Amino acid sequence: MSVWNPPRLLGLAGMSLLRDEALAITALEYLPTELFPPLFMEAFYRSRSETLKAMVHTWPFVRLPLGGLMEMPHLETLQAVLDGLDVLIAQKDRPRRCRLRVLDLRNTGQDFWSMWSGDRACGCPGSLMAPVAEDRSRTEQPLAPLEVFIDLHLKERTMDGFLTYLLRWVEERRASINLCCKKLKIVSMPMENITKVLSTVQLDCIQEVQVNCTWHLSTLATFAPLLGQMGHVQRLFLSHIHVSPLEEQEEQHVVQITSQFLRLHHLRDLHLESPCYLEACLEQMLRCLTTPLDNLAITHCLLTDSDLTHLSQCPNIRQLKGLDLSGISLTYSSPELLPVLLEKVAATLQELCLDQCGIVDSQLQAILPALSRCSQLRSFSLRGNFLSTAVMEKLLRHTSQLPSLSQELYPVPRESYSSQGILQPGRLAQCRDELFEVLRVLGRPRVIWLNSSPCPHCGDNTFYHPQPVIYR
Repeated sequence: MSVWNPPRLLGLAGMSLLRDEALAITALEYLPTELFPPLFMEAFYRSRSETLKAMVHTWPFVRLPLGGLMEMPHLETLQAVLDGLDVLIAQKDRPRRCRLRVLDLRNTGQDFWSMWSGDRACGCPGSLMAPVAEDRSRTEQPLAPLEVFIDLHLKERTMDGFLTYLLRWVEERRASINLCCKKLKIVSMPMENITKVLSTVQLDCIQEVQVNCTWHLSTLATFAPLLGQMGHVQRLFLSHIHVSPLEEQEEQHVVQITSQFLRLHHLRDLHLESPCYLEACLEQMLRCLTTPLDNLAITHCLLTDSDLTHLSQCPNIRQLKGLDLSGISLTYSSPELLPVLLEKVAATLQELCLDQCGIVDSQLQAILPALSRCSQLRSFSLRGNFLSTAVMEKLLRHTSQLPSLSQELYPVPRESYSSQGILQPGRLAQCRDELFEVLRVLGRPRVIWLNSSPCPHCGDNTFYHPQPVIYR
C-alpha cells in the first residue's frame, strides 16, 4: 500500500503565487520570511527570472546559497540573480527587508534549502527564525562590498559562458563586489588565461591551491608571485613540474618559487609531487616556511642525503601529523637519516607513507625503534618495498603496542616471489600463515593488508591483489 504525501502548505503557497508573477513580485514586501526559500526554489526550477531578480533585492538572509540548488546554475539563472544584485547595488538605501551580503555559487548550502523546504526536520519552530536573527545582527555593521563565492577549477574548457559572464560582471563592479574563492584547482590552462581569471579574484581569500599541470619550471616561476599573494592558503598541492635539461636560469626560478613560501603564513598542508627541481636544494624551501606544518608530502623525486638531513632539522616539521615520502629512493641514503627524521615527529605523527622507497631489511630494522615510539600513529604504508617475512614479523612486534594503529598496508614478503619475480600463490599462503601466527601470539585484534608489486598497467601508485591477514 503506497503512502500519500500531500504537498506542504508552503509549497502550495509558492506555486499559487507564481501563477501570477506580477502578483508574486508585489507580494514580496509582505511575504513571511519562511516563504522566501520555498518560493525562490519554485521560481528557480520554473525559470521565473523576474521573480528571482526581485527576490534577490528583498532577500531576508545574509547568504544566498544559489550553488546548493544545483552543481552549477544555468547562465539564465545567474543573469537574473546578478541583475537583482545590480538593483541592490544601485540603491542608496538598502530595502527594509534585505539582509543579503553573500552570493554563494559553490556546491554548498543544501542544508539551508532542505530546512526551509521541509525536507529536513528542525528542532523547534523557533529555530526557523535563528538565521534571520543572526543576519540582522550582522547587517548592523557598516556595509562592505557584496561577496560572491565560487570554487575555481581551471582547465582548457573552463571559460564557458557562465564563468565568462560572471568574471565580466565582477570586473565592471570592482568597487561593489568581491569575488572570493576558497578552492583553486588548475589542471590545464594557458598562463595568460590563468592570470586574467585571478586578476578578478580576491587572492587573499584562497585557502586551498592545487596545481596539477605539466608545467615547465619557468611557468611555475611565473605563477609564483600570484601564489605569494594568497596569504591565507592552508593547503598547497604542486605536481608534475617539468625541468628541461636545457632550461636556463633554473636556480633563479627555484629561488623565485621558494621565496614565496615566506608569505604563506597560514600554510599547514604541503604536497609536492615529482618536485625534481628541489633535489639538492630542499633546504632553501624549508628555510622559507614560516609556520609549523600538519602534513608534508614530498613524493616521486630524488632527494640527497643533505636534503633529508635538512628535512629532519627543520623546526616547522616537529608537529607533523602526516608524512608521505612515497617514491623517494632511500636505497642509497645513509641508514641513520630516516630514523632521525622519525624521532623528530614521533610525538605527533598519525599517518606515515613510505611506499616504493626501495626500503630493504636493514633499513626497516633501523627505523623500528623510532617507529615504535610513534604513539599517535593511525596509518602506516610500506607498499612496493622488498622485505623478508622475518623482518616483517619484527615490524609487527614493534608496532603491536601502538594503540591507535588501525590501517596497515605492507608489501607481500619477498619469499612469495619466484626468482623471476612472479608471485607464487602457494608461497604467499605460507607467508600469510606465518604472519597470522605472529598476530595470534601478540594477541591483539588486528588486520594487515599485503599488496603485491605495483601494477604495470595502472601506474606506480596503484597496487593490486590486496590480501588481508585478519586476527580477531
